[in-house]
Amino acid sequence: MSRPRIVIVGAGFAGYRTARTLSRLTRHQADIVLLNPTDYFLYLPLLPQVAAGILEPRRVSVSLSGTLPRVRLVLGEADGIDLDGRTVHYTDPEGGEGTLRYDRLVLAAGSVNKLLPIPGVAEHAHGFRGLPEALYLRDHVTRQVELAAAADDRAECAARCTFVVVGAGYTGTEVAAHGQMYTDAQVRRHPMRTGMRPRWMLLDVAERVLPEMDERLSRTAERVLRQRGVDVRMGTSVKEATHDGVLLTDGTTVDTRTLVWCVGVRPDPLVESLGLPMERGRLLVDPHLQVPGRPELFACGDVAAVPDLTKPGQYTPMTAQHAWRHGKVCAENVAASLGIGGQRRAYRHRDMGFVVDLGGAKAAANPLGVPMSGPAAGAVTRGYHLAAMPGNRVRVAADWLLDAVLPRQAVQLGLVRSWSVPLESASPEVARVPGRPDAGPAGSAGSAGGPGRTEPAERRQGGEPAKARPGEEPAKSQPDGESAKSQPGGEPAKGQPGGEPAKSQPGGEPAKAQPGGEPARKHPGRPGADGASGERHRTSESARPRPAHAPGTSRKAAEPSAAPKPSTGARRSEAPGGTRSSGRTRSPGAPAPTRSAGPPADPGPEPPPNQPPPGPDIAPGPVKRTDGPAVEGDS
Repeated sequence: MSRPRIVIVGAGFAGYRTARTLSRLTRHQADIVLLNPTDYFLYLPLLPQVAAGILEPRRVSVSLSGTLPRVRLVLGEADGIDLDGRTVHYTDPEGGEGTLRYDRLVLAAGSVNKLLPIPGVAEHAHGFRGLPEALYLRDHVTRQVELAAAADDRAECAARCTFVVVGAGYTGTEVAAHGQMYTDAQVRRHPMRTGMRPRWMLLDVAERVLPEMDERLSRTAERVLRQRGVDVRMGTSVKEATHDGVLLTDGTTVDTRTLVWCVGVRPDPLVESLGLPMERGRLLVDPHLQVPGRPELFACGDVAAVPDLTKPGQYTPMTAQHAWRHGKVCAENVAASLGIGGQRRAYRHRDMGFVVDLGGAKAAANPLGVPMSGPAAGAVTRGYHLAAMPGNRVRVAADWLLDAVLPRQAVQLGLVRSWSVPLESASPEVARVPGRPDAGPAGSAGSAGGPGRTEPAERRQGGEPAKARPGEEPAKSQPDGESAKSQPGGEPAKGQPGGEPAKSQPGGEPAKAQPGGEPARKHPGRPGADGASGERHRTSESARPRPAHAPGTSRKAAEPSAAPKPSTGARRSEAPGGTRSSGRTRSPGAPAPTRSAGPPADPGPEPPPNQPPPGPDIAPGPVKRTDGPAVEGDS
């Protein structure tokens, strides 16, 4: 007789606790499968410390396979559930598809950023729900301070050093508190103009900071923020967002390049497709966390509307504390439904209090209903986090100790780009990559998955293309000993027809022609300024990225057929790898042949309208030869 299979969707607080408890209860009496986009459990409460440079990213990432014995991990995102067929369809990180059969299904997919119909927010703001977003914010803030220190214009310096955080809940308050300390420490190494310092703004439509907490703790948190220099504005929010700033609801315009969206969360859209009774986007369950009418289906965490037995008529809020406790009760009830363990029990909780880390030795906490502030609250807060983390406790404590005695390292790693962490993403825990289909809602902006570009190939002697290394500039073209070098901003150098001299440079002095009739290279343009939603710059038609080919088709078949090329009279040979070379070679030291003018290379198809333009922090597109007739294999 085969063992029953339990499939758990999601490895957040609820899903991880469910898997860990089931692993202990079943003891090989059931197969436990955990479906998650990443191979780690993310401890979200410490994410602001990652953005502030206190903790390294791996400190808040607990390995699933290393801490969940007897649990099989499947990397992927669930994109469809057949309730009648009892199967879960998923897509793995490389685009492959699969199906999981189940006897019991636990939905713990978590939540995503909450969007509001405010113009410009989806395009210019970034959320704070996943590790990629924290890494992006850390790099972005570091870059803005460094650019502000080098700026000659006082207004530009002020805009780059203004950081707007919307949402004064737990996450937004901690981001603003840690962010102000991080930038203050950074400007000690990068002094700015006299009388200027980084400015963090905390906005919320609520009347006070941390409206979920006791009013006395709320006042304590606001006092700490104001003493640190944070501009706290309650009863105010964003009315419109642009690349250069935000318009507030009180009519004030704030010039900024950074907008952090911490307004709230909403349940994962996966549960909406089930066609089951919902409560404000959450799946209705009974006190045993079971879906009525579906004995094989359970839900817990942010996707489940669990009745609050201590407050009749209400549901438990979407917090990490409730999700963690949901997981234990859900696992016990799933095991009981299979005849393993004891009897089912209803979810009933007791409020243990909350903690908010304000950076340094400051915090606000009310453990067991006792309000605390100052260093005592800071010690309780860090002790609580160490006790609640399922792993990495020693490493986290070591990072805290090092941060207390050593200065922080403020460097840009450049691992996460602006376009890879869109606010509307349905998977904030996974950074978007080129060519990967978006996991967000259908029709959302930027669903192309980022700029899908082909990597430029390095041309070796004999015409054989070599693979370009990630992050490197396109290499020179070897066969003729010359190359069309890519200018900053991704625009290739262009020569004038017939070897005529190039146009005059700025300042009126004409550029001299190079020896051998080759014109001087075009003077590079200056890339645009970096903003909250990405970077702007001008790009030529020939440097635009080509769209990624459709899944299931070859890249060559997906490309449009090129226009007929004029014959050059040269004999062509097929190079290894299917790339043709011109067949023209010359001995070392021989003079370069004279090139004749020809039609420009085909710039290729237009990129999709929802694909963001490449910026200064994105590798330039393929280099195209413009000195003669296009030859197949040039890129």
